[in-house]
Amino acid sequence: MGRIFVVELEGRCYKCKFCKTHLALVSDCVSRSFHCRRGKAYLFNNAVNTTIGALEERLMLSGLHTVADIFCCCCGQIVGWKYESAHEKSQKYKEGKFVLERGRIVDEVDFSTEFFVDSRPSMSSDADDV
Repeated sequence: MGRIFVVELEGRCYKCKFCKTHLALVSDCVSRSFHCRRGKAYLFNNAVNTTIGALEERLMLSGLHTVADIFCCCCGQIVGWKYESAHEKSQKYKEGKFVLERGRIVDEVDFSTEFFVDSRPSMSSDADDV
């Protein structure tokens, strides 16, 4: 298997929830009002560090579309899908765009504010180290 080259995005971005690989810039988000089977999803003009699965016809709330699932190139988790073609004229704006499922991505701001507190009692004090 070949080497994986990962694109590091500059600016605020969304990352894979599972391995923190950069996936899309916040500024590339077209809509936050999409839905998927697992909950909310966001529509993006562009996504990086993904691999594209097989094309399939999928009946969605907005009609029939030709889509391909997209996977994180580092950990292989499914993160959303790409619209290849829309069968209804009113849905053509989605063609070539990417949907990332909100439950499978983290916002860089959310990620950077994550912290862990060690709640175990300390058995020694700083003075013991002297």
